[in-house]
Amino acid sequence: MTAVAWTEGSWTNPPAAVVADADGLSVTAVAGSDAWRHTSYGFVHDTEHALLAPLAVGEAVEVVVRTSFTGQFDQAGVFVRADAEHWVKAGLEFADGVLNLGAVVTLERSDWSVAPVDWNGRTVTVRVSRATESLTVRARVDDEPFRLVRVAPFVDGDVAAGPFLCAPTRAGFTARFLSWQVGPADASLH
Repeated sequence: MTAVAWTEGSWTNPPAAVVADADGLSVTAVAGSDAWRHTSYGFVHDTEHALLAPLAVGEAVEVVVRTSFTGQFDQAGVFVRADAEHWVKAGLEFADGVLNLGAVVTLERSDWSVAPVDWNGRTVTVRVSRATESLTVRARVDDEPFRLVRVAPFVDGDVAAGPFLCAPTRAGFTARFLSWQVGPADASLH
C-alpha cells in the first residue's frame, strides 16, 4: 500500500474544519451533512464530506479512522464515487444508540446494510477493493483480521475514493483519520 497525501484529494463538500498534523487529519462535519438517495425516506442528500482521489480498477483504498460516535447517524469511513447517482459509503455509523459497521450502495437509489460492532473509540480500518463492475468492502478493528462487510455491484468508468464523514443530526462531530492508502485490490472474494 502507498500513502495518499491529504493534499492529493478534493472535497465533495467542504467540512466545518480540517486540521492536518504529523499523525493524521482531524475533520469536523457540518451539521446536517449526509449522503442518501430516495429509498424509504424519499429525500436526496449530497452534502457528505468526502476527500477523494482517483481509484482505478484493480486497486484498493484503505482508510484508518479513530473517533467516538455519539450522535444519531454520525458516520465515517470510505466513500467511493462515480457521480451523484452512483456511489458507496462504507464504515461506521451510529444509529439508535448502537455503533454499526456497514455500507450504503447507491446505484440511483440507496440501500443500507449494517451490523452492530463494539468498536467505538477504537482504531478501525476500512478497505474497499475495486473490480471492473463491483466493489468488495472489508473492515477490521485494531490488529484483528479483516472481515467481509459487503460485495456489491458498481459501475465501470472513472471513480474516485477516500475518507469521508457525515453528521446528519448535529454539529461538532469530528473524525480523526490516521491514514489513507491505495494499493492492489484484494485477490480473495471472501
